[in-house]
Amino acid sequence: MRVILANPRGFCAGVDRAIEIVERSLEVFGAPIYVRHEVVHNTFVVEGLRAKGALFVDSLDEVPDGATVIFSAHGVPRAVQERAAARGLRVFDATCPLVTKVHLEVARHAAAGREVILIGHPGHPEVEGTMGQYRPTGTDGGIYLVETAEDVENLQVNRPDELAYVTQTTLSVDDTAVVVGALKRRFPSIQGPKRSDICYATQNRQDAIKRLAAESDLVLVVGSVTSSNSNRLREIAEQQGVPAWLIDGPDDIRTEWLEGASTIGLTAGASAPEVLVRRVLDRLAELGADSVDQGGGTRESVIFPLPRELQ
Repeated sequence: MRVILANPRGFCAGVDRAIEIVERSLEVFGAPIYVRHEVVHNTFVVEGLRAKGALFVDSLDEVPDGATVIFSAHGVPRAVQERAAARGLRVFDATCPLVTKVHLEVARHAAAGREVILIGHPGHPEVEGTMGQYRPTGTDGGIYLVETAEDVENLQVNRPDELAYVTQTTLSVDDTAVVVGALKRRFPSIQGPKRSDICYATQNRQDAIKRLAAESDLVLVVGSVTSSNSNRLREIAEQQGVPAWLIDGPDDIRTEWLEGASTIGLTAGASAPEVLVRRVLDRLAELGADSVDQGGGTRESVIFPLPRELQ
């Protein structure tokens, strides 16, 4: 039994930056540091930061006056930013710059008098943050959330000739193309981003798992169930006709999955650390894997700088 590792896999530049912002804040200002929402969607990472003194909260009401608060990589609504500023909290914004790009698109369309359609998953914090960037210029402006082509057909807007769309950054590229096609058919004049809102890391990891699935009898994706991009990787592998499972770590592997498998594909979502991949490899070796091959793929060299105060 052999294992093929997907490349690229694991941490992206936005996740690296967000985690480093929390760790550096703890070093500079000491514990506790408050983080609004999980800084990234990975149980192992969150528990590690919690052990160092990070406190994860759902609301600024849980943050005491004078404290340091960090906004997660998924971003927050403008109202949250404004409330933190009004309270005089020390804020470090760990929002991924590629999410911020989408926020700026929403604000620009709103200022131009357009309504905005966001393609994304209901309840996801990135969706909450992006929808919270819209400030209408009139009484009938709005931002709307759709997830599927069926949602597009059922959508009612106020200004069908003054529309733009944006997307969550961690969606399936193929699924999003279907929804965008439905939007363009229903609203021919709709404006879209000049460059895809789906981030480079999401695209690269989805391309990699398609190649991986073509060579594998089954695929394991290291990532937490709360991670949108990790869930998309599992779904894409299954769409290629290969059994695929999402695992938080080696303890989640079931031996019956491996029965009859000669080649196992292994990848990790953008919020999953490489240490978990190594632990999964160790467990697979215990279960009979006797070789590990590196799959080919795109080399990533993107780095996002830290806030000046933490450099």
